[in-house]
Amino acid sequence: MLVTVSLILVLPALAQNGGKAEPNRIEFAPGHTSKVLTGTLGYDEEMEYVFAAKARQKVTISNPSVSLFDVRIFSEENNVETEFDSSRTFSLTLPSDGDYTVYVRKKRVKTPRRARFSITLAIR
Repeated sequence: MLVTVSLILVLPALAQNGGKAEPNRIEFAPGHTSKVLTGTLGYDEEMEYVFAAKARQKVTISNPSVSLFDVRIFSEENNVETEFDSSRTFSLTLPSDGDYTVYVRKKRVKTPRRARFSITLAIR
């Protein structure tokens, strides 16, 4: 009985700690087509954002800290997967309506080990 009660209390806690966090949903303010994405990352850490777009829209990502961060865009349902890109400006015309994920990754550089990013995502 005691073992059963213990497992009932422990299993939900384990499930919460071991799962992957949901990506941050990007919502554009009415009348706006861009959003600044911010966060802090350490070596090889990634942050995920997801946004909805229509076919033939062009997404542009501006990354002023190319020596510290790179980005990529992915959508399994729309068959899109770019490599991590370190360009100051990165653009892609989207093939289909749907959700797309943007990954921001901290590069492994000597210093700083942790850094704050500020990347702009625009859709036109």
